[in-house]
This record gives sequence, C-alpha cells and structure tokens, in this order.
Amino acid sequence: MSLIKNKFIHFFKLVFPSTFTELAVFLFFITCYGVLGSYIAVHYRIIFDSRIPWDAYFSFDNKSILMTGGSFERHPLSYYFFNWIREFALFISGGKTDATFRLTLAWLSNIVISLNMIQVFKYLKNIIRLPLYYCLFILLFFGMFSTNIILSFTPENFTYTLFLLTLYNYYSAVKLRKETKIPALALSLAGITIGGLTITNFVKVFIPVLFEKNLFKNWRNLGNAALRVLIATVCYVLLYLNRIDFKYEAVFSKTNQQYEKFSNVESMPTWDMILSFFFGGNILFPGFIISDKHNMKGFNFKGLYMELYTSPLSYIFVCLMMALMIWSYCKNFKNKWVQVITLSFLFDIVIHCVMRFGLHTSYIYGGHFVFVYPLLTGWLFYAYRSSPKTLYVLTLTFSVLLMYLTANNVFRMSEFFDFLNSYYQ
Repeated sequence: MSLIKNKFIHFFKLVFPSTFTELAVFLFFITCYGVLGSYIAVHYRIIFDSRIPWDAYFSFDNKSILMTGGSFERHPLSYYFFNWIREFALFISGGKTDATFRLTLAWLSNIVISLNMIQVFKYLKNIIRLPLYYCLFILLFFGMFSTNIILSFTPENFTYTLFLLTLYNYYSAVKLRKETKIPALALSLAGITIGGLTITNFVKVFIPVLFEKNLFKNWRNLGNAALRVLIATVCYVLLYLNRIDFKYEAVFSKTNQQYEKFSNVESMPTWDMILSFFFGGNILFPGFIISDKHNMKGFNFKGLYMELYTSPLSYIFVCLMMALMIWSYCKNFKNKWVQVITLSFLFDIVIHCVMRFGLHTSYIYGGHFVFVYPLLTGWLFYAYRSSPKTLYVLTLTFSVLLMYLTANNVFRMSEFFDFLNSYYQ
C-alpha cells in the first residue's frame, strides 16, 4: 500500500505544481489565460456552436472533436477521451450547450495549457538547472506564443497533446538524468495517451529510450528496451483495432485519402508556407483571412484562417528564431536531452515540410512541437553559463524578440476579437 501511495505522490508532484514558485507560475498563467478564455466563452459562441463542425477559426474542429473524437485514422483513441470531456461539460451545464458549457470547455483547456507551462518551467529549473530569473524569462516568452494563446481556450486534440508531450518529455528527461529505464507501464501509458490523441506522435514516445545508459553496449539492455517497446506497441495496436472493430483495411484507405486531401495544396509557395505557417504561425501570428464556409446542411458561417506573412519584420523574427534554435542544437550536439527534443521536432518537420501533410494549415500543429523552442532556448543559455558577454547578447536578443512577439500577438488578437464581434456574438 505504501508503494502505491508513493507512486501517487510522485505522480501528483510530477504533473502539478510542487513548490511555491511553481504554484505562483501556475496561478499567473491560469489567471491570464482564464480571463481571455472566460470572456470569449461567455460573450461569443465560437468555442462551440452545434451548427459548426469545423473551421470556425484556424481550422480547429471543436464540435467534431468533442462529439466524435475526430477521424479514427488520425486520432485513434480520442473518441473515448473526449466522451469524458463532453459529458463532464454537459454535467456542469445541466445538459445544455450554452455559455456554461463553453466556459467549462474553456477552463479545461486553460488548466491544461497552464499545467503545460509548469512542465516547461520544471524542465528549465530541474533538468537544465537554469537560474530562476532565466526560467521565468523564457517561460514568459513561451507564454506569448500564438499556439498557447489559442489553445488556452480551444477544446481540441492539440490542447491535450501539447500538455502530454511536454509532460512526457520532462518525465523522460528526469529518467535520463537519474540514468534509469523508462518502465514498460509508463511507455504503454504514454503511447496510448499521446499516440491515441494523434497517431503520428506515437513514435515520439520511444525516442528517449534510444538514449538510455549503455543501451547499445549491452545485449541485455537492448533486449529489455525492445521488450518494453513491444509491450507498449501491442497495447496500443490492440486498443486501436478494438476501436475500429478490427477492420484494419479502413485505416489504410482513410489514411491515403487524408494524405491526398491535405498534402496537395499548390496555391502558395512551399517555402513561404514553411516559414509563415510551420515555423512562424505557431509562435508569431500572421495576418488573418475571412472565408465563407458551410456545414453541408444548409448553414453558412464565416471561418478565419491565417495568411502568409506580409511584413519583413515577421520573416526576420522567424529566421532569427530558427538560427537561434540551430545554434542551440549545434552548441549542445553531444547533449542527449537536446538530441531527444530535436529528433522529436525533426519528425514533425519531415511530416509537414517534407511530406507536406497539412502544410497549408501547419500553424495548427504547434501542439505537437512548440514546446521544443523554450527547451532549446534554455539549453542555449545553459551552454553559455560561463560567458557573461554572450549571455548578455542572448538576453538582449530574446528581449527584443519578446517585445515584438507581444506587440504583434496582442494586435492580432484584437483583430480576432473584431472577427468575433462581427460574426459570433
């Protein structure tokens, strides 16, 4: 019994704030995001409108995800997860999809994104071991990212995926620091939750295993790792097949359809979509385009999309961010923690930039990788901890980036509210 009790205590310390500083950070973000989400939920119907299944803003599928979990070939097990979310929100709202229903959904997203900020803070403080002021500075920078702002009130797969991926990266980083193996149970649970919400993230669960101590120097260690991966994979596959009544042929046909649908957009230059949407839109809002949409049942509505950057400053911001991340990776090339998060990021780069899947709306995929930016930033500061001049230049550079990021994203959110006032009151 004491063993189970200790496991629960460690779990809660891992997921939730465990120090006064972490609690203060959590309260700060939950207040900021909570005010934003609460206002939108109470005054506008964009978070959930039963007539709008998808694309009300930035291609998010709020109603579709909440009601069905999304397409099974991309979100294999999210059906079960969002059943709980929906039923809980309906319980709070008395069975109505009204403002209380939207407010509940917004606050669930708010709590999850605020907990995500805590995971990043824990990583910076306990894994990288940066001084507190650098941790808070990087966290404030991360908190202003467009992905965090939007997901803080959006009930979607990406919201929960972002938290789960960040949590797992911190958990696996702790295991690597202690030079202990990731248990089969933890791998299985991570695979089911992370890969269950979005199938492409399933592979990321196993990346930290590659960096376990003496993995390739001992056949017993390699066999043990292979067994743990096999157990996690079997659990995941069986649950997936059970979800689709073991009709596995449907997975391949639907996957091909989805790939053809979301990878053949030729209306914009590929390089510009990569910069403006994949690398940029997840951090720095571009401008917006209003589009006429319909639900295929006779109801017409307006949708909001991001457009390509038009300001040279935005391109400079994105290119500078990319340069800083590459600098961090090169400087910390022998660092196993940096390799883990970079390989995870590389997986998304291949899917969206090389294979072009969803590249024209890749700004919505930030929940799969945007946490990489503050972690690589932290490792860059760590690499120059003994070089005050370089630290000063880095701090000044990120301060300028933060000012531009804040000014741009606040302005774009004001445009978002103009859209809400015009079409979603």
